[in-house]
Amino acid sequence: MKINPEVALALKEGRPVVALESTIISHGMPYPKNVETALLVEKTVRENGAIPATMGIIAGEPIVGMTPDEIELFGKTKGIAKVSKRDLPIIIATKQWGATTVSATILMAKAAGIEVFVTGGIGGVHRGASETWDVSRDLYELGAEPVTVVCAGCKAILDIDKTLEVLETQGVTVLSYQSPTFANF
Repeated sequence: MKINPEVALALKEGRPVVALESTIISHGMPYPKNVETALLVEKTVRENGAIPATMGIIAGEPIVGMTPDEIELFGKTKGIAKVSKRDLPIIIATKQWGATTVSATILMAKAAGIEVFVTGGIGGVHRGASETWDVSRDLYELGAEPVTVVCAGCKAILDIDKTLEVLETQGVTVLSYQSPTFANF
């Protein structure tokens, strides 16, 4: 795993570092808006006193803290795989490019010693899951790994009530900021 020297120094000195996922760059928006948004998020993290650490996999190498040039290249490259926990070993072993989802970002953050991760929205329980068993790996990583995730809730297309039930079962503390309800992204 390659850790950006700025991120490594901040971690060594005990300064705040915020993990960021890369799926939004490769799968969320078209170029150049994807790169502009990623760099704006990094700028916002810096303006609030922390060091950003955008995660991604480039040619099989997990990157913790992509550089602006790497983010630009990531934003222009077609065919980048969307990587969850189950995909990490294959993408790394076959030297592919991978955009980290919530679950993969949590795992990379933990491995690097980063305690906080910010994302737009987490995955959850899909509608009709009682038949399909379609439950995002994100929910299980949230329960298993000691990384605090700050987000705008789960995606609104999901079954929010069932998502909250799985989070409860996984022992995940859920807090809503300035709202009596769970947000949906």
